[in-house]
Amino acid sequence: MASDELTPGEEHLSDERVVADRLAKLSRLRERGVEPYAYSYDDPDSAQGAIDLLLAKELSDPLEDDGKELWVRVAGRIVSKRVMGKSTFAHLADRTGKIQLYFRVNDLAQDYELIDLLDLGDWIGAEGKVFRTRTSEVSVWVSSFKLLAKALRPLPLGKEEVHAETGERIVHSGFTDVEARYRQRYADLAVNPEVRATFVLRALIVSALRRFLDERGFIEVETPILQPLYGGALARPFTTHHNALDMQLYLRIADELYLKRLIVGGMERVYEIGKDFRNEGLSRFHNPEFTMLEFYAAYLDYEGVMRLTEELLSHVAREALGDRPVSFGGHEISFAAPFARYTMFEALQEIGGVDVPGSTEDELRDRVRTLGFSADDVKAMGRGKLIDELFGALVEPKLIQPTFITDYPREMSPLAKPKRGDEALTERFELIVAGKELCNAYSELNDPIDQRERFEAQKRLALAGDEETQPIDEDFLRAMEFGMPPTGGFGMGVDRLTMILSGQPSIRDVILFPTMRPE
Repeated sequence: MASDELTPGEEHLSDERVVADRLAKLSRLRERGVEPYAYSYDDPDSAQGAIDLLLAKELSDPLEDDGKELWVRVAGRIVSKRVMGKSTFAHLADRTGKIQLYFRVNDLAQDYELIDLLDLGDWIGAEGKVFRTRTSEVSVWVSSFKLLAKALRPLPLGKEEVHAETGERIVHSGFTDVEARYRQRYADLAVNPEVRATFVLRALIVSALRRFLDERGFIEVETPILQPLYGGALARPFTTHHNALDMQLYLRIADELYLKRLIVGGMERVYEIGKDFRNEGLSRFHNPEFTMLEFYAAYLDYEGVMRLTEELLSHVAREALGDRPVSFGGHEISFAAPFARYTMFEALQEIGGVDVPGSTEDELRDRVRTLGFSADDVKAMGRGKLIDELFGALVEPKLIQPTFITDYPREMSPLAKPKRGDEALTERFELIVAGKELCNAYSELNDPIDQRERFEAQKRLALAGDEETQPIDEDFLRAMEFGMPPTGGFGMGVDRLTMILSGQPSIRDVILFPTMRPE
């Protein structure tokens, strides 16, 4: 354990001894009548707010001293501590930053002795006047303080130093084990302000998505997560069992079929931001539990949804980042409209070198085998799956700037309307950004007879061994038979959008508690 993580005096102790030493301090605090776990600390000022208070006074008239003391109450964690005889300096950190505290025995009398029982990571509240030290650091001259929570385990706080020539603050993290950071997100957040900033940005992104849709007449709704039949995407579900009803249920893989039921019901414009679950592998772009935005708008087709998508993403990037550029994976990405467009077959031909219309299914299978799939896996793939694998390997990684891929083969899109003028294709688009799918959208299929035929085709693929198919949903078909107006539908991974806008390389960096193997 690095000494920078510890209160002075703990450097040579083992982890167990450190915890034992802090437990002993806890007992001594209680013997002195100090409650180490407070109920409240009302209305503290933020660290940055206290600093800004002094800066504002200095800027108003730096030559005038009106004699008024600037009094503040701050609260946060102790992240550094230096005892210097009859005075002590410490830094307190909260969600806005850090501020130095100055304790002096003459001001605190017997309470000053309690400072010896404080450790790095303890939460305290402190009250006093804000001033500048001789080294010009804004600080709080503490007149009273209160222990709010005793930390029994040391945080990996790391080390901070100031560059001798430039004056730049350099932070060396004390928490470099990436797996440990994901497992112990509470510690990661506590010691890494940049991690907290990522999740603040995520919150801004979600707020901007909601604001954009709310302002355009969409209604936010909630649909079931536990479903008697999964659907709306081609993926394997998680299954569970409801004891009281003695029935198998599935965690939803998409929100689509329930949201379209609401369109049938006349709600016309609906959206949901919520968790979906897919029983698939983990990668830097995939987590089994993830957040999706789906919206459906009556009377729009996929062209209308494309225009709305350009407006939405331009709005969110601007709201979340302001004038800062979007930088991801070494690329600067622009969400300024219009985005580039290719049809699926154009992209495969021009970028991937595959002539799909001119290839037989056996020829496509041969190309897919060259990608490393086993013969058995390839044998179970239908034409749509073969095209999807070729696109994912040969085209998708090369699309960095936002690019619409349109007009997918019918076999790949069991819920999309046929393309006008070519029944073998569908009115569907995906938006690819930074080499990965970000959005998926359709002119939604609203012909219940056609929909049943598509479901039946999916069932045949399932019987042939494909585990990622759309089962027949009789209740959804019944809803469609009541009549669904022309509708444009849209789905987007909120986690992937956050990765791109925050520049984070892994989906685990933008999910607070990602799925992990057991320790």
